[in-house]
Amino acid sequence: MSYTTIISPFDLHALLGKGTVRILDCRFSLADTEWGRNAYRAAHLPGAVYAHLDDDLSAPVVPGVTGRHPLPAPEAFAARLGVWGISGNDQVVVYDQSHGGLAARAWWMLHWMGHEDCALLDGGWAAWTAQQYPVTDDVPSPTATQYRPRVNAAMTVSADIVNAWRQDAAHCVIDARAAARYRGEVEPIDPVAGHMPGAFNLPFMENVHPDGSWKSPEVLRARLSKITVPDHQIAVHCGSGVTACHDILAFKHAGLGMPKLYPGSWSEWITDPSRPVTTGPA
Repeated sequence: MSYTTIISPFDLHALLGKGTVRILDCRFSLADTEWGRNAYRAAHLPGAVYAHLDDDLSAPVVPGVTGRHPLPAPEAFAARLGVWGISGNDQVVVYDQSHGGLAARAWWMLHWMGHEDCALLDGGWAAWTAQQYPVTDDVPSPTATQYRPRVNAAMTVSADIVNAWRQDAAHCVIDARAAARYRGEVEPIDPVAGHMPGAFNLPFMENVHPDGSWKSPEVLRARLSKITVPDHQIAVHCGSGVTACHDILAFKHAGLGMPKLYPGSWSEWITDPSRPVTTGPA
């Protein structure tokens, strides 16, 4: 059996020790970018390797041009997967500290590479340790592979496409940030507050319960049914192209396909002063 969206701690525990499962620890904090790496060194799931959001899951920022977490070149990420010992027939599992807002980026990137057998650990580290499943501080030394990507370039859209889609009733642009950030009431990270005119707010944290565990596909489907256009006509963004992937995962877990990602997201959008910005409710 392969897992392509969400995997429970119970099911992952049953897979441990089997040669075709590979685990990525994606714990991270914007406030302390080394926190996740230090947490990994202290303890992690057996066999897990560490995937740093800035160093492994993003390309370098170009000030005034890119967003805060630009996508790496596909060949660069494929090389990183090879260093981690991942091959095309492995089941990959990703996790972060709880709700999956960070690990969803790795999940999306594996699917972008054409790697369907990638799932996010339900409830992450918090759920795993709550079940008292094994952890270790042993850092593995995986045998390197030559990962051969099958990149799906159609999974992303540019700022120009988003600009057109937000003004077209046949398409939908989703903003995955918290409602207060969408409305421009607060902006803790980026220099400009607000949202794109025409964007629909679908906060990613509403995909999970307060403990970080995922809502059922049925509940997610009911929530997402307010979006009435097909998945390939939906673009999702957030602050920097990370938590938007959580909303994309929610669509797929609900059986509603995979909307496209605007990787640059809000932090790229606002680098061009000609792009419109608004505040308040939709």
